[in-house]
Amino acid sequence: MSLASATPSPAAFSRNYRVFHVFTGLISLYVIWRFVLPLPISKSGRLVLSVALLAIAEHHLVTRNFFGSMASPEIPATLLMALGWLFGSLLLLAMLLLVRDVAALAACAVSREQGRRLWAARRWSQGAAVLAVVLSAIGVWQAVREPDVKTLEIALPKLPPELDGFRLVQLTDLHASRLLEAPWIDAVVKKTNGLNPDLIVITGDLVDGTTAARAADVQPLQALRARYGVYAIPGNHEYYAEYQRWLPAFEHLGLRLLLNDHVTLTPDGQRLVLAGVTDRMAAAYAQPLPDVQQALAGVPPTDPVILLSHRPTGAALNAQAGAGLQLSGHTHGGQILGPHLLTQWANEGYVSGLYQVGGMTLYVSNGTGLWPGFPIRLGRPSEITQIVLRSPAKATPQ
Repeated sequence: MSLASATPSPAAFSRNYRVFHVFTGLISLYVIWRFVLPLPISKSGRLVLSVALLAIAEHHLVTRNFFGSMASPEIPATLLMALGWLFGSLLLLAMLLLVRDVAALAACAVSREQGRRLWAARRWSQGAAVLAVVLSAIGVWQAVREPDVKTLEIALPKLPPELDGFRLVQLTDLHASRLLEAPWIDAVVKKTNGLNPDLIVITGDLVDGTTAARAADVQPLQALRARYGVYAIPGNHEYYAEYQRWLPAFEHLGLRLLLNDHVTLTPDGQRLVLAGVTDRMAAAYAQPLPDVQQALAGVPPTDPVILLSHRPTGAALNAQAGAGLQLSGHTHGGQILGPHLLTQWANEGYVSGLYQVGGMTLYVSNGTGLWPGFPIRLGRPSEITQIVLRSPAKATPQ
């Protein structure tokens, strides 16, 4: 497959960045209006706090323009965690204030006086601020800790009985960065190898940053070991920096890339097809778009098929194309329980866990790591996913 030279579309990304910054700016203005302005402090104190909140909301502008990029802020991990804690506190406070304000509006339907009291409740605001700060600190810790192993069994259509119990490990959204550096990646690799899997797959977003910036951080991936190999596909973040340089770099690490392609594994003389597609972010870089038909070209209809697709979207088409199991990531599980529903809405209803899509099973991992620009997890833990494949024929009574 020939690849055109990487040609990013600055206009497309500028629009996305502008929307992000406008959104975070509006959140900070809401918190200023509903939390800062009613505070019983001096006018200068409210001004200083308001400016601080605006700076926290828009700190990505600084890292983006002076310290790396939006996708890969090149600042120390401690600072990334501190900024993540402050940014998370702001977002959580906005959510808690919004809950109060919606409740106040609902209460007005019963009693205007009761609604007004709730709308102006200072204790709620102050308690919400304390709770937001504490929850955000817990969220940062949850985001950067070594992920636990999550084990599940999945029946794969057409899987021969001889392969019942075949074990694969899915890693996804590792996001090697200044936040999740070589020691963290090494810990993930050791825990993965300790499972002694038959197969390891990485479903995109391995890195944030250039090959020069991340060379040492991704090096531990070279130690990944599985009986039938280690395979990977790109996610949207691979396209943000030096996509074409990362392809040979991943191959050098022993990761075989499936770019709208497949491989037929033959464990115990049986056939098992593993296919992978690219990511739709390829469109902004004049790269091949995901093509499941190309990826499965020539696959016999009797073969069991596992498809690697970074995003869970498009699962219905992948099921129609013949995939029996789709493994995806991208969503990070929504990162925060409750607001994860927005991520679910933006991804065709898929956000975390198992889904049945026609005759295909879709599994969406919460992710092993996450983007360093928002290092928060609350109720959506990271994971190293161990999947035990089951043969439907084995489960059928004889």
